[in-house]
Amino acid sequence: MSKYLISIEQLRTSFAAGLLLLSCFSISCSTPKQVAYDHELQRLKTVSKQTLAANVDEFNAYKGRPESDGPFNASNNKAFLEENIPLFLSSDEGMTKVYNYRWWMVSKHLKEYDDPIDKRKYWVVTEFFGVKPWASLSGAITCPAGHQFYDVRWLRDPKFLSSYAEYFMKGSASKLDQRENGNFLTYLSRPESHHFSSWMIDGVEAHLKIHPNANWTKDLLPCMEKHQHGWDSLFTVHNAGAKTAGMYKILDLYDGMEFSLSAVLGLIQSKDAYAIYTPESWKEYYLGWETTSKAAESKQAKDFPKAFRKGYPDYYLVRPSVNSYAYANTQSLANLYNLDTEKNSNPTIQQKIKLYESKAKSIQENLLNVLWNEEDQFFNTYSAGDNEFGVGDYEAHVRESVGYTPWYFNMIPFEDHQKYENAWAMFSSEKGFYNAKGMTTAERQHPYYNEQAYAWNGRGWPFQNSIVYKAYANYLRNYKKEIKDSERELLFDYIQKLADMHGSDQLNIGEWYIPSDGQTFGGEQDYFHSTFPDIVIEDLLGFKASHENKFTLEPLLPEDKWDHFYLGNLRYHGHDVDVIWKKDWDTNKPGDQSMLCVWVNNKLVSTSPELNAKLKIDLPK
Repeated sequence: MSKYLISIEQLRTSFAAGLLLLSCFSISCSTPKQVAYDHELQRLKTVSKQTLAANVDEFNAYKGRPESDGPFNASNNKAFLEENIPLFLSSDEGMTKVYNYRWWMVSKHLKEYDDPIDKRKYWVVTEFFGVKPWASLSGAITCPAGHQFYDVRWLRDPKFLSSYAEYFMKGSASKLDQRENGNFLTYLSRPESHHFSSWMIDGVEAHLKIHPNANWTKDLLPCMEKHQHGWDSLFTVHNAGAKTAGMYKILDLYDGMEFSLSAVLGLIQSKDAYAIYTPESWKEYYLGWETTSKAAESKQAKDFPKAFRKGYPDYYLVRPSVNSYAYANTQSLANLYNLDTEKNSNPTIQQKIKLYESKAKSIQENLLNVLWNEEDQFFNTYSAGDNEFGVGDYEAHVRESVGYTPWYFNMIPFEDHQKYENAWAMFSSEKGFYNAKGMTTAERQHPYYNEQAYAWNGRGWPFQNSIVYKAYANYLRNYKKEIKDSERELLFDYIQKLADMHGSDQLNIGEWYIPSDGQTFGGEQDYFHSTFPDIVIEDLLGFKASHENKFTLEPLLPEDKWDHFYLGNLRYHGHDVDVIWKKDWDTNKPGDQSMLCVWVNNKLVSTSPELNAKLKIDLPK
């Protein structure tokens, strides 16, 4: 009997050895290093989940925070986040915690909306908690929608963002006019989907680069076209003789920046209806909401009632922001039609591709030719050439953070990019946008700079942080032949300051901060008006998605900042992706062991000893 048992054990051993040999051949004989890398992957997956769970428990215990707008709360948000978000862990515990906090905050804003108009349910994403007077009936607001699309697209389950896009593109929000109430400070009626400027079509394309869906795209494309046609008809300069003819215009308020210096400068140059605005008096009438009531009582407001709405001037601006959004949306229409498998046999699709490519190029040329100021070396803002009141086609000579928006969408032609790159000198300058605690919204050297007032004359704004940091990351990756260490350091410095602003005791994201000495955010709590997960995933760590069955990884993280990072549980084109970079893989061995590793479906597919290498990864078919 004992001999029989031994022979069975020997057979088992032989069989196991055969399986090991077969496995070795199937993965090209895994080396000890690969085994170590795989082991570390499993360890970091576990630790990142444990860290997330501990963080969520802490966040759920915060007192006095707004209740969730939707179904995810302390009873179930931990499981939801563990299943859905890309996991992140780094040697910087503070950065890791802020990343997890921001996903916790996002989960509170995922709302199920039972639409009485459409007779169907949508997932929407809110900004403020509850239904504000300036929101759509669902509570969702278009102003931060572009940022929300860029963050929420990284969830493993695409249904949330797909449903949100449907709500604004073809649901009731695309048909119902925005409610006119005490917060409706304009005379222009428009759909809820157009109440504030946004780049939602570009956001849909960004979503589809993570979660491709050809049938869904084909169904939604006509609705996205109609959405952009709304911007074309309602928000372009119609004076054919104006310098800004055909360009996109918006009120400060409905571009998210309630009071800007570019508007101030144009109002000061105006007469008649806007004669109340002078270099000495403008702060009394256009520097925070407490000033507009005074403007409403002015003689000019009584004499020119259509020039104001409750004291807010009906004064449109042609800004780099809204023109960049229009370019991005239009280019995305061309890109998405170009994905159609029938494009080569369907003349209608070919015509649409050409139409939107031509339209995007025209928008691009207008922005470059009109808004770029060679002397200022910056993209400036003009007043709209068809303003009924106030000076038209007036160029405001003040550098504002919105001037960086074209790089967010890679709008600068590569062949001419050197003509425009000096704009970035102000990003690192204390005369420009650089300050002790974060980025300003207007150049510090301007005589009207003011970070204390509730206005975007300098005050820090996470909304603009999200725009400019991606713009800068795009500038470094897509336009520069060689990225300097100092440039990586600058990007990281800004992101670190943004993370620090969330606080160390009870984390929070609010509406604004004071760039010179602020310690935390002001305004709202757990406020979804900006990105952070996307800043980490795409801008800092360099995970760049594609419509093709591939992706690139090109971190901009300076080598001396972290000892390691892990990014994983990332669902991409139906595959699972994990990334690890470590300086020291074996503490018992001396010397540089730095290695950047990428796994697809738990298979190690690429490595590099250089943290800042550009890895191109093809997905399995």
